[in-house]
Amino acid sequence: MFFPIAILKIFIPLGLILCGLIGGLIFEKRLFTKLKAIPQIHKLRRYKNLVESLKGMPFVIFFTAGIYGAIVTSGLTPTIETVLSKIILAFLLGAITLVFSRLSLGFIRVYSQTSERVLPLTSLLENLTRLFIFTLGTLIILQSIGISITPLLTALGVGGISIGLALQTTLANLFSGLNIIMSRKVNPGDYVKLETGEEGYVTDVTWRHTTIREIPNNLVVVPNSQLVSATFKNYALPQKEMMVLIEVGISYKSDLEKVEQVTLEVAKAVMREVPGGVPEFEPFVRYHSFGYFSINFTVYLAGQEYFDRLITTHEFIKRLHKRYQAEGIKIPFPIRPVYPQDGEKIDSQ
Repeated sequence: MFFPIAILKIFIPLGLILCGLIGGLIFEKRLFTKLKAIPQIHKLRRYKNLVESLKGMPFVIFFTAGIYGAIVTSGLTPTIETVLSKIILAFLLGAITLVFSRLSLGFIRVYSQTSERVLPLTSLLENLTRLFIFTLGTLIILQSIGISITPLLTALGVGGISIGLALQTTLANLFSGLNIIMSRKVNPGDYVKLETGEEGYVTDVTWRHTTIREIPNNLVVVPNSQLVSATFKNYALPQKEMMVLIEVGISYKSDLEKVEQVTLEVAKAVMREVPGGVPEFEPFVRYHSFGYFSINFTVYLAGQEYFDRLITTHEFIKRLHKRYQAEGIKIPFPIRPVYPQDGEKIDSQ
């Protein structure tokens, strides 16, 4: 009579734990198979991270429920049962906090992709989001298991003043980084040129510094507090598309109307055919000066971003030079007048 009861007291809790384990694995596999198909069906691939952030949560819920059921049916003393229940509650709340952190970062990534200029994604923003959520989750866990958080908040408030005084430089960089992100004057992917001469693409804004990758693939590290107070040029604002200005000079004997026509034909072809050009942009030409040896004008093209000006200029000069040769348009050599002093002879060789 007592033997079956003893066996039941052992096997029922083990069975509940096993059911929670197996149920969690099966439910998670079936659920995520369907969830992963949603972004592919509706072409919402940017939401894939949101689905991935939920991974593991169904298993944790089922497994925790199985353990809790095992504790309730095991016939433990109330004290032990209370302690174990608090441990399980803390574990479950910790898992929920982790998932909520993943979801928040997933939403931020999606929002930054759809509204790049409104909320740029940086390491500083990710770390602050994690810090806020985990701090809030920790306080909720402590309060849920019966630990008062009021003395802890008081201690953090008093200690925060001392820490703030000791870490003034660090906090200055932190708040400067927040200022950089919120002002949206510098975003990852922007091409910037500092007043000290360094230039390149902004790769990230962290809690301490902003990193800039130069064209030779070197990194320039600028403290956030210095970048906020510095003068710099951002070639990606107000938009990444930018004008490409190319100076040209032609012979005084040239037909200016023909020169303008030929030059615009080449410029439009470059805009349509060269990667980095802006096909819908209408190039134009403006004559601006009579030089010593040429009539000078500027050709106005456009590039999709700052670095595209190199390939656009390169292709335009090659094609224009070839077309001018075919049309008989002369690009004169530079001439500099030389005036001999009295009695001085100039060697003609």
